[in-house]
Formats: sequence, structure tokens, C-alpha cells
Amino acid sequence: MKTTPAPRAEALDDTLSPLSLKRVGIDTYRENVAYLHRDCALYRAEGFQALSKVEIRANGQRILASLNVVDDSHIVDCGQLGLSEDAFASLNVAEGHPVRVSQAEPPASIPALHRKIAGERLSRDDFRHIIRDIAELRYSKIELTAFVVACDRGELDREEVFYLSDAMSRVGRRLDWHEHPVVDKHCIGGIPGNRTSMLVVPIVAAHGLLCPKTSSRAITSPSGTADTMEVLARVDLPFGDLGDIVRTHRGCLAWGGTSQLSPADDVLISVERPLSIDSPGQMVASILSKKVAAGSTHLLLDIPVGPHAKVRSMPEARRLRKLFEFVAGRMGLTLDVVITDGSQPVGWGIGPVLEARDVIRVLTNHPEAPMDLRQKALRLAGRMLEFDPDVRGGDGFGIARDILDAGRAFEKMQAIIKAQGGKPFDPEAPPLAPHRFEVVAPVKGVVTAIDNLRLARIARLAGAPKAAGAGVELFARIGDEMAAGQPLYRVYAAYRNELAFAHQASERDSGFGLGRKDEITRLNVEF
Repeated sequence: MKTTPAPRAEALDDTLSPLSLKRVGIDTYRENVAYLHRDCALYRAEGFQALSKVEIRANGQRILASLNVVDDSHIVDCGQLGLSEDAFASLNVAEGHPVRVSQAEPPASIPALHRKIAGERLSRDDFRHIIRDIAELRYSKIELTAFVVACDRGELDREEVFYLSDAMSRVGRRLDWHEHPVVDKHCIGGIPGNRTSMLVVPIVAAHGLLCPKTSSRAITSPSGTADTMEVLARVDLPFGDLGDIVRTHRGCLAWGGTSQLSPADDVLISVERPLSIDSPGQMVASILSKKVAAGSTHLLLDIPVGPHAKVRSMPEARRLRKLFEFVAGRMGLTLDVVITDGSQPVGWGIGPVLEARDVIRVLTNHPEAPMDLRQKALRLAGRMLEFDPDVRGGDGFGIARDILDAGRAFEKMQAIIKAQGGKPFDPEAPPLAPHRFEVVAPVKGVVTAIDNLRLARIARLAGAPKAAGAGVELFARIGDEMAAGQPLYRVYAAYRNELAFAHQASERDSGFGLGRKDEITRLNVEF
């Protein structure tokens, strides 16, 4: 008896009618998700399972996505394939376009992932294969989580950190500005209001050094540099526009999400941040891979240290500095690391509009400009200016101060803002959020401590950064003497319910410690 062989599973979708593409308005945050109805003929024929990886093809385009199975025909019916916002944008075809779906091949690097989960040391090729699969979105969120946790629990050795950093820098775009030096500055984060990049870039660019600064948006903080800059100008620049602006004005302040520099890092961050995982190895790889991919030859790295910062002690900061220096050296990047005071917020404002106001006040030499933000920015800019072979060591601070005091940095910032589609900054537009309350000192005393994490949380509960005018305006710093009832800070919120959330959080813990002056802990940092 002659039998007909069953068709290959990967060809089954070609024997069925294509599905009609539907845009499903769900934000899945850096993950492509597809939706099939349980009664769809393709679903039954292919033997799909929920959360399995599928390959979607349309009009010469191809993406991979995680499959969700639905029973509600209002989401998708039997003749449709639904795509989340991220997936729909990635496929880049119109709604209603015919699409074909098939089982996706498992990532080739899965055996290497299993070895890392088992605690084995991986090779350079292992990391390259894993990172390529991650950048191509071949890993599910579960597999990504397994990789991140395995690297965190197993703690990569310094060679592995270099392998991971190098692999991440080689996936996606890699820029070459055809000049030397190309300088950049980065802070490892954790300090509210620390908007020194928005001052350093115009100072360094006014001097003539090339400084293509791409920054992140906030994920767990009240504002990232990109969120604050967006108060003044457009930050989601097309890649070609970004290059033109940098070449014309010697600098930019843009969001890095549109540049496709080290795209695997953005995917990894999508699982690292919800898990609050930020291991030293992953931090080093994340930062250095993007700087090398962006074409930087020289980097100034700011590591703040404090009881409520990412790095809590000087020994921890020194270990991290050595790891950064080793990996940067292997990647051909000149690195200068500074360890700074992270015991309290920098500037008076926490939140996009408040932070933008601080930046402009420093640039315009306003009498109410926060001096701590000014001094820290000048010191960082001075160190960066000394990357210029024509600037002698120790002269950078004076040059940076002269550029700022003469108004040249403000002029450069205005030019960058205009080039990025912005208008001259008006302190009243956009306005601060309308609802507000003040937190006052419960007793007389000296401010002995300020909890960065608590104030950042209060600002986020108030609506920052989504509501640009929301946040916290500080009135006191460590060492200030306070009378009972004197305001410590003011909270701004766009909506009354967010104001209530922030108020409840501040009542549980204001984030301020009051006591005697001799109770203040002094940090032995570089500045």
C-alpha cells in the first residue's frame, strides 16, 4: 500500500491561506508579540503553543515574535494575525496586509545559554552567538531572564565581561566619525537631578571637541537625560539627522533608542530593570558597548558613591573602576573614571521641567542656579577637555569655567536645541504641574542624610517623567540647619490621585534625616 508522506511542519502555513494583519494596541515593551485565535486553522495545523516563537513574513519583511493564543474574536478573529505595537512597527507593513506564519527555529545559541545556567565559563564565540540571537529577538522573555540571572548569580569574570561587551558593540550600527578624539561622558546613575550631561556637552562642544551624546530615557528614575532634554527639544532624531547635527554643532543630546547602537543592550535592559538586576559585569557591558558602537574614542565615567546610590562604598567603587578600566583597555577606549559624592541629589529639581530649569539657570549664570550642579559639571567638563592633546593637565577646569561664564556654552546649547527642533527655553512653558504640597521639618535640627531612592520614588509617584511638570523641588541640603515647620521640599503632581500617592509616601518616610552636625557622614571622594 502506497502512503503519502505528511507535509513538513515548516511548510504547512504555505498550504493555507495567509492571514490578515491586525494591529493590536498593546505595548509589550521591547518584545514582539503575536496573537492567534485558538480556532484558527493555522494554529491547529502548525501545532502552535502559547509563548512559542513564530516567524512572521510579509512583503519581503520577516520578524520573530512570541505567540499569545486568544479566545476573544474582538482581539483577533480566525482569519487574522494580531501584532503588538513593537511587532507591528518592526514588521512595517500596513494593517490588513496578508502575512504568513510558521514555527521559528530555536536559537542556535541555546546550548551555550544552558552551559551558563549550569555555571560554566563561556567563550568569546559563545557570547557572540548569544548576543546575535538576542539582538535578532530570537530569545523569549523567559530565556532572556535566564541569561540575565545566570550572568548575575554566576558573576562573570573580567574576560567574560570583555567578551560580552565586545559582542554587544558588534551587533547593530557602529559609527566612525573619522576624527580623533571623539569624547563622551557617562554616569552610572542612581542620583536624582544629576543632569551634568546637559551642561558638559555644550561646554565641550563650544571648545571644539566632538561629543555625540546619546542618552537614555527614565525606566525606574524620575527623569533621564533624554526626558529632561525633551522639555527643550526633540530627542527622537532620525539617524541621518543626528549625524548632521553632530558634524555641524560638534555635539547633540539625543535619545539613544532610535540609533540602533548595541541593540541587544536595550533588549536585556527590558528584563534587567523589572528584576532590579544591575550586576557589575552587565553594567560595564551595557555602558562600554554603546560608547564603542557610537564611535567614542575617549570616555569620562562618573561613579557616584553614597548610602543611597548604586555604589554604596569606596572599596566597591574602586573594584568597579578597575573592571571598567580593564574592559575599556581591551576595547581600545581611553577611559577616565571619577568617583563622586552621591550622598544626595544634585541640583534643586527632580523631574523633567524642574531639571531643565536648573540646567538653563546654570547656563545663563542665573543667581538662583544650583551651585552643586554648576561645580560638578565644570569639574567633569574640565576632565573631558583634557582629552584634547592641546590642553595641559589641570587646565581643563579653568577653560570650562571661562566657556560657561562667557555665555559660549549657552550659545552652543541654543544652537543644539534649535537644530533638534526646539525653541528658546521659557521658564513658564511648559509649566510645573498644578497640584502641590510641601514636606516640612518635623523638628529643629541639621539635615544629616537625604535618601536618593525615597525622593526618586516620591517624584515618580507624583507622575514624573510621564508628566514633565511633575517632580520634587528641594529647599535643603545635607548640613543645612532647619527650624521646625520649615519646608524641606515641594512636590508637584499633574493629577490629584498622583498627588495623594506621593503624599502618602512622604508621610511614611520623607527621605530626610535630621539630627546633629556631628552625625553627618563625610565621603572621601574625588569631588
